[in-house]
Amino acid sequence: MKENVLDVLMFLFERYFYDEPEHETDRETMEENLHQAGFSSAEIAKAFHWLDGLAEQRHQPELNLQADRPIRVYVKRELDRMDTECRDFLMYLENIGILDALRRELVLDRLLALESDEISLEDVKWVVLMVLFNQPGQEANYAWMEDLMFDSEQEYRH
Repeated sequence: MKENVLDVLMFLFERYFYDEPEHETDRETMEENLHQAGFSSAEIAKAFHWLDGLAEQRHQPELNLQADRPIRVYVKRELDRMDTECRDFLMYLENIGILDALRRELVLDRLLALESDEISLEDVKWVVLMVLFNQPGQEANYAWMEDLMFDSEQEYRH
């Protein structure tokens, strides 16, 4: 089975986090279920490391930006891995208020932590959803993002 870290994360998210299960599952049980699903130990370890990085960023101070929003200039490493469609989508999410500058940076941090050579629009959507799910006070933005994820006819304008 050819899998990557995002496949493992999506499996975990859909199975353990998305529907807010009645009981909390421990890490060992999740690892066992991932092995049974066919994921490799290396990818499972990378996924849990990715989740640990996300958890460390759970409580971020709110930015109080009174003036115009800052403009994000992407560095070569980001440009090499994310095409224009991905960057446009992030800008679109900022323009409609789903992401603020702080959460955009969290998304970019977690995207680059995936360690894949190329990041697709689908990857961006899933990571945005996971970041918003993990951030307190982002329930409305999470719901908006969830709607956007499953609306395949959506046209993104920034």
